[in-house]
Amino acid sequence: MDDDSADGGTGFEGLGQKHWKSDRVKDLEREERHAPRPGYVQVYTGDGKGKTTASLGLVCRAAGYGHRSCIVSFLKGDPNYGELRFIREHMPMVDYHLAGRMNFVDPSDPDPADIEIAVQGMQTAREAIASGDYHLVVLDEVNVAVNLGLVDEDDVLALCDDRPEHVELVFTGRDASPRIVERADLVTEMRMVKHFYEAGIPARRGIEF
Repeated sequence: MDDDSADGGTGFEGLGQKHWKSDRVKDLEREERHAPRPGYVQVYTGDGKGKTTASLGLVCRAAGYGHRSCIVSFLKGDPNYGELRFIREHMPMVDYHLAGRMNFVDPSDPDPADIEIAVQGMQTAREAIASGDYHLVVLDEVNVAVNLGLVDEDDVLALCDDRPEHVELVFTGRDASPRIVERADLVTEMRMVKHFYEAGIPARRGIEF
């Protein structure tokens, strides 16, 4: 039986379906599952929670189709984040690289060691993209690394132009620069309306890290 016949022609595919899909959209989705697809550049920015989380959702979705992903996390040096623990144990198709140290970076005077490890992270990302081995490459918190002067904005933009056609790029971090926003194909801004930090609630294991 055709998978699309289960909805009785209504366009709904079960109780969990939240929106109607035309036959044309379903045909396009069916074709997409079996054909090469081009990659685009996505940016998740803003002062709200969820930027890294959104990128990890894409990684999980890609893994569902057997697609490999590479994540380079700037400004992060702790190997015990929940997502890292899960990736190490359950997602061999995902490579995760930390490009930060276990300290806060002084915005007015970054330590040379922070610059060095960020530059190494950029090189890791550059090599991952150029290899063509990954469908998805995430540069987590790279927008912040640019603003702090750890990473050159021109180097980030060059990644967009030098990538193989099938590679999807995702840049996360607040305060994405105007040039990065202009170059991206998709930009989502997470806006903080309310945050439990304001009530003095600390970061929680399994939720924030």
